[in-house]
Amino acid sequence: MAPRTLLIPSLLDDWFPLLRHAFASDRWDPVLLTEANPQLAELGLRYFHNELCYPVFLIAGQVLSALGSGRYDPRRCGVLLGQAGDECRGSCGIRLLRQVLDRAGYPEVALLSLNVRDIDRDTGLPITVQMIRRALAAAVWGDTLSILRNQVQPLEAVPGSAQALWSKWMEILGEDLRHGRLSRWELMGRCREIVAAFRALATVDRPVQRVAVVGEIYTKYCRLGNWDLMSFLASESCEVGVGGVTWYALYYMDSHSLKGSVVSRRLYRLLAGYLAGVQREMLAILREAGFRTLPPLAECKRQAVGYAPLDLRVADGWLIAAEAVAWASLGYRKILCVQPFACLPGHVLGKGQYAALQRKLPGVRLVSVDYDASTGEGTVQSRIRMLLDESMEETP
Repeated sequence: MAPRTLLIPSLLDDWFPLLRHAFASDRWDPVLLTEANPQLAELGLRYFHNELCYPVFLIAGQVLSALGSGRYDPRRCGVLLGQAGDECRGSCGIRLLRQVLDRAGYPEVALLSLNVRDIDRDTGLPITVQMIRRALAAAVWGDTLSILRNQVQPLEAVPGSAQALWSKWMEILGEDLRHGRLSRWELMGRCREIVAAFRALATVDRPVQRVAVVGEIYTKYCRLGNWDLMSFLASESCEVGVGGVTWYALYYMDSHSLKGSVVSRRLYRLLAGYLAGVQREMLAILREAGFRTLPPLAECKRQAVGYAPLDLRVADGWLIAAEAVAWASLGYRKILCVQPFACLPGHVLGKGQYAALQRKLPGVRLVSVDYDASTGEGTVQSRIRMLLDESMEETP
């Protein structure tokens, strides 16, 4: 029997083209939902109260738009949602979406939860060793490509060459993931090849602004959630610094290492140890080639001491402060702090850090941006321009 279609709503846009291979199996054929029209929120709002968090509207709108397009047979479709399992209304998203699909006339569409907290057991996607190996490789390679493209793109001599090279490597690495070439030696070998390819791109010296982006995971990584923020910053001649998925994964394992069963705690420590080692090797390759990177997660955590309580483990917690401090030390003195409107952990534990960080980081400017269906694009861009237009002595 042919595999069923597994629809994956947007989240980790620069990583999902690789991560999708982790979810491929004899039963499921993953398909990425890439429609990025913010008006999708209006479709989601037909079924939700407007006080729910913005990502829930967007995810529901994206799924409903895909199912209503006629491209997929609802009887042979499933939808995959990731759940962190923290104090977040998004952790109830799979149950909310179930109600929406039933009301919209798609009761036959299966919902699958991707989580390591043993929540929504009836809908949980089984996690296999092969899935973990592919996901770790995709995270490492995705981080490498993201760092390189973001630093080369503002200086490229031929417009579009960095993005074209990124796309080329996505195809090559996708083949590696499909065929299981995922040993640690092979992972690092590919990292060296990718770095060499980006170093070979023709570049020109031109003035750029270094801008870092920190904050809530959906609005930090997802074009639909941040209204294509990265393209906007690129059009303004910005070199953008964004922490990679390996930092978030290690933060999650660190902050949840004392939760769950004995088996899950041991698994956290085992995976964290392996991923931390691979991350250090990846960063060494990038730095040796002259590229700037955040420090390894453990060093980021040490740098965050005094800037945020390290027991702040809800949502993106102390990772926000750790990334802001690390980016500032690398010369990214303009920092955008992004979050969706009505994200309670984001407003309390994310935005709650910004004023203290601004006081403790002299010479650094932080600007907070909320994304919401009721907010106009002009309002958001004016806040971003407030940061970009501020005159600051740039660090070479």
